[in-house]
Amino acid sequence: MLPFEFLVDGPPLSQQAKNRARLQAWKDAVRAEATRRWLPGQPPVAGPLLITVVYYHEGVTIRMDNDNMVKPIQDALNGLVYLDDRQITDTRVRKTPLDGSFRVRGMSAVLAEGFVRGVEFLHVKIEEAPDHAELLW
Repeated sequence: MLPFEFLVDGPPLSQQAKNRARLQAWKDAVRAEATRRWLPGQPPVAGPLLITVVYYHEGVTIRMDNDNMVKPIQDALNGLVYLDDRQITDTRVRKTPLDGSFRVRGMSAVLAEGFVRGVEFLHVKIEEAPDHAELLW
């Protein structure tokens, strides 16, 4: 079932959000969007994983730390896409203005759908982690 990708309308909510009910509602929304694309009856995957989260936003900058943006998303996918978010050994997080110029090659249908919507969104992709025998520099 990997790679697996889905969209969530933005803006995201930070792990540091003071309103815990709102944070839980955000996690529920993330899980609901993932559930719509996850094959029914498909068990969670095992093994090391790479998660990529890109927030396509309005305006030039966004005032949210990357780690605080991705943590609720990782938590929301526990038991559905993977057994536990401890399986995530690699993380890529990016915040990109929607109004930018992009060079597009091989865009997935899921990501293209996000741009067609015309509103802020997050693109989440889960795939097998790269081989860790190669060191990062």
